[in-house]
Amino acid sequence: MNVPLDSDGYIPRIKFTDHADRLAVMTLNRLQNHFCIYMVNPSSGIATLCHDANANVYFDTNLYSDIDFSNDQYILEEDIDGHNHLYLYDINGKLIRQLTQGNYDVTTYYGRHGNTFYYASNEGSPLEQYIYKVTIKGKKTLLTPEKGYHTATFDDNYSEFIDNYSTITTPPIYTLRNNQGHIIRTLEENKPLQQIYSNFGSAELFSFTTSEGVELNGWMVKPKDFNPSKQYPVLMYQYSGPGSQEVYNSWSNGHFGGLTWEHRLAQKGYICVCVDGRGTGGRGADWKKCTYGHLYNLESKDQVETALYLGTLPYIDKNRIAIWGWSFGGANTLTSMSEGRPVFNCGVSVAPLTSNRFYDTVYTERYMGLPKDHTDGYDDNALTRIDKLHGDLLLCHGYADDNVHFQNMAEYTEALVQAGIQFESQFYVNRNHSIRGGNTTMHLFTRIESFLDSHLRK
Repeated sequence: MNVPLDSDGYIPRIKFTDHADRLAVMTLNRLQNHFCIYMVNPSSGIATLCHDANANVYFDTNLYSDIDFSNDQYILEEDIDGHNHLYLYDINGKLIRQLTQGNYDVTTYYGRHGNTFYYASNEGSPLEQYIYKVTIKGKKTLLTPEKGYHTATFDDNYSEFIDNYSTITTPPIYTLRNNQGHIIRTLEENKPLQQIYSNFGSAELFSFTTSEGVELNGWMVKPKDFNPSKQYPVLMYQYSGPGSQEVYNSWSNGHFGGLTWEHRLAQKGYICVCVDGRGTGGRGADWKKCTYGHLYNLESKDQVETALYLGTLPYIDKNRIAIWGWSFGGANTLTSMSEGRPVFNCGVSVAPLTSNRFYDTVYTERYMGLPKDHTDGYDDNALTRIDKLHGDLLLCHGYADDNVHFQNMAEYTEALVQAGIQFESQFYVNRNHSIRGGNTTMHLFTRIESFLDSHLRK
């Protein structure tokens, strides 16, 4: 097939259309800021340009992952106006109309039935999600009005859907609804689970403004017997990766979902906190892409600012604040502990990237650009900040990690040794990035918990 492609470009997706003589082939340049769709005749191999778009920084993967070819049209998720919205084109690439618009992000596109399109968005709050439908003429209908977080599973004809609804204090409630949003019946209310969690600590959402004037959102889990006149140790969890989001008005918060581990630690007297910093999702393109070319810089600043804010609260011991994370969150744990302001008593970094030069190109270059163009950003990482590291450290990694290769950990621990910095470590033989299998997960989290207890509990 005669598809024009840069020598170092990508073909991220190939998809069928309704026409046997039109195969949709999508291309990206190496910087991932030039996206094209070619309609290719599979018999002749002739490719005709259908869609040609440029981004100021980069295109998100949902642009080509969620594209829908049907009814001689296609639907794209684009952030042309600063927020992720749905755009409808005819099969030749002519824009028919922008289906959604406003100061919010479309978070999931579910599909279409005829000229009606079904999607989820965070309209109203970046911490919540609701299910909508919109017609080709622009008539929008809210299908799930209950305040909180909704996800949908539609039937093939989009006549009914199962709504999974929750809040940060309400376990998932499953209802069957028609395509007008009316509840046909309740399938599961999870009342026994609600009763169990009523015996644990309370979860709540909060926000604050940093010294740089940046408003950040977070959740907090307090002990069941919380006493505002006492001072508690804090464990901060974060992921912080580009476009990610850990803070919702949803039951699915927390590392395992449902704040399971966080509630356990709260029973032992911890306050658990998570804050989404700059570069995360749900708040538009400018917020998400402001970290481009220099990952871990603004992200680590915002975690330090979180610790400083928490330290001003009368019920928190500012000398007993820890931070932890996994993968990107593990890397940001290290850079936050090395940001220059000594706010963390200790930290736990699991499977961290320690240098932007050690990770795969398609991910790294999407958010960092090319190494030759952003040398400062590539060279500002956990490895180069070791001289500023403050706080005791536990490092965990699987030897068989095929995502964040063990090279990241090997280079970092060697740098710690040469800098004369003591640390603790826990490595797992034949375990990949998820560090699972047999008793491994239990061993990992009891190891982390033991480390935290030895540093934070009086």
